[in-house]
Amino acid sequence: MSAKLNGTVCLVSIIAALAGLLFGFDTGIISGALLFIQKQFVLTTSMKELIVSSVLIGAMAGSFSSGRLTDLFGRRKVMLIIAALFIVGTLVASFAKLTEMIIVGRIIIGVAIGIGSYTAPLYIAEAAPLEWRGGLVTLNQLAITIGILCSYLINYAFVNIEGSWRWMFMIGIVPAVLLGIGMIFLPESPRWLVKQGLKEKARSTLQYLRAHKEVDHEINEIEHSLKLKEAGFGEIFAPWVRNVLFLGMFLGFLQQVTGINAIIYYAPTIFGMVGFKTTSGAILATVGVGVVNVLSTIFAVFVIDKLGRRPLLFAGLIGMGVSLVCLSCAFHFGSELSYLRWAAMASIFVYIISFAFSLGALLWLMVSEIFPLEVRGTAMSFTVFTSWFWNFAVSFTFLTLVGLLGPSGTFLIYAAMCVLGFVIGYFYVPETKNVSLERIEENIRAKLTLRQIGRSLKD
Repeated sequence: MSAKLNGTVCLVSIIAALAGLLFGFDTGIISGALLFIQKQFVLTTSMKELIVSSVLIGAMAGSFSSGRLTDLFGRRKVMLIIAALFIVGTLVASFAKLTEMIIVGRIIIGVAIGIGSYTAPLYIAEAAPLEWRGGLVTLNQLAITIGILCSYLINYAFVNIEGSWRWMFMIGIVPAVLLGIGMIFLPESPRWLVKQGLKEKARSTLQYLRAHKEVDHEINEIEHSLKLKEAGFGEIFAPWVRNVLFLGMFLGFLQQVTGINAIIYYAPTIFGMVGFKTTSGAILATVGVGVVNVLSTIFAVFVIDKLGRRPLLFAGLIGMGVSLVCLSCAFHFGSELSYLRWAAMASIFVYIISFAFSLGALLWLMVSEIFPLEVRGTAMSFTVFTSWFWNFAVSFTFLTLVGLLGPSGTFLIYAAMCVLGFVIGYFYVPETKNVSLERIEENIRAKLTLRQIGRSLKD
């Protein structure tokens, strides 16, 4: 069946992707808010790192439980829970009188982000037609980048407002409420419905999503993949799954240790290091980061199903590595020289562009594709948990590394990780373009190598 994209699938994907927008907003907003929080509270370097990375503590907890939650309660109900957690965490952080309460609020937000970073792309992938799966799942990453850009714009808009950091946090209530309202009206994932034995409801849901086209073939594929018993946690380490688990964990590791969130979370601080003298100037430069992030992700949405996963991954890693070396050189030779300041800014922009159309888009898409349905929930949540762990490790150590090695040495380490990622990725990352989830699972069960699990029947 050659499914065409329709308005219903687009609407479902856009509403679900609001979880991604909240992900981006609540991780990005701290970059500017931190500059004002430290003016109100006396903060050590470790406390600054904890305020920034506390959301990641919650994200690790949320991602670890997300697979079990979505398998038990369904994707739709979990998305409603996510919206409620975002609202509660935002209120706690916004009205905090102590830094400890800011941390508590951000941990609650982090739990929502951790669950949502798994559930939203999974829900979209299971609702999307095969031909559009890559682009629609990448909408979640686009929403993340839009959320980051919105957070930077809000940071800039509230620079001169009394209690600015509280208002910066509070704006996050709006998309959280919209997500909750939207999910009330959306259907459950058809794959989850089949998994629960609700075949006729799954059929009607698929017909709704496919604009009443014939869906028997799709139902049969789902049923075929569900014939085996559901696996427990230990099964994700079984020999037949171990290779794809390694691949998912590697992609999560690579996305973080190449330094993306050191830049996203600390962008105004970095621009201050490189020569931007005022808070408003540093935040305005950060808005530029958000703009190129969004534009590059839009590019990825349109080309990821045409160019494929591997070409985008390798082109991005090359661009990231080169730009990080240039950034390191700019710091090494002295940011007090004006042209080096602009060279550093250009390097950051090229890095963001390269990341956005490669690792930024590919992680969430590929972890929703590579795991067999029998273990998908547990394996995806474990993979996302490891990604959040490395995210925490990078964000919690960035200022400390800068203090020990200087910014030049720190960014050179991230560049070395790009080289490592290119080498390992070349030998192990498969191409999954235009291959059904069920076909990928058959290839895994046939014990094909990682490079071959995206092989179609025509190959």
